[in-house]
Parts: sequence; structure tokens; C-alpha cells
Amino acid sequence: MKIAVSSTGESLKSKVAEVFGRCPFFIIAEIEYNKIARKEVIKNAVANQIGGAGIAAAQAIAEKNVRAVITGNVGPRALDVLKQFNIEIYYGNGKVEKVLQKFMEKKLKKIENR
Repeated sequence: MKIAVSSTGESLKSKVAEVFGRCPFFIIAEIEYNKIARKEVIKNAVANQIGGAGIAAAQAIAEKNVRAVITGNVGPRALDVLKQFNIEIYYGNGKVEKVLQKFMEKKLKKIENR
């Protein structure tokens, strides 16, 4: 299962970014047998876009076949796009590696609606 985490940096030790569409990076972790099997770092090319950054970021993440997103906050339009692709959205804060561990332990709160 692939999980995208909005991140302030390129490392698993980076913090979860507070805003999904404007985060500097996405860390995509592939989880197998409750362990991180692979990771990919993607620079968020639309972070400084004037409008629609959340929608464009959600579309870019969906193209990576991600099944879940962990972020500090997601705007309503990005939330709609993620839901259209059946991507689950979870709230997370702190270090990326810690929120991924909490995800694997099923201890993260799901973001349902605004």
C-alpha cells in the first residue's frame, strides 16, 4: 500500500507539513508487512502556484497510485479530488516516520469532511 505524507523535507525525520497543497515535498512510502519497504520523495511542483495548488497536488498524488494521504490540513477542493480517487485522508503531525508508524498501528484520525 502506498501512502503519501505532506512533508517539510526529504527525510523520514522531516516534519509533516501543515498544509497539503502547499507542502514542499511529498514522501511516498510503500508499506509491506507493516514496514516501510520503499520510499520516494517528490518535490511539490505546485506549492507556489497562485491558485488551485491543492487540486493539482491531489491529482499528482493520485497519479502515483497512492491509497492514503497523511497531512496536517487539506482544503475542501483538494479533499474532494482525493475522495474522487478513493484516497483516504488522515490527520498527522510530528515527524514523518512517527506518523507512518501510527498509521500502521491504526492510530491516526481520519479526515472525513469539512
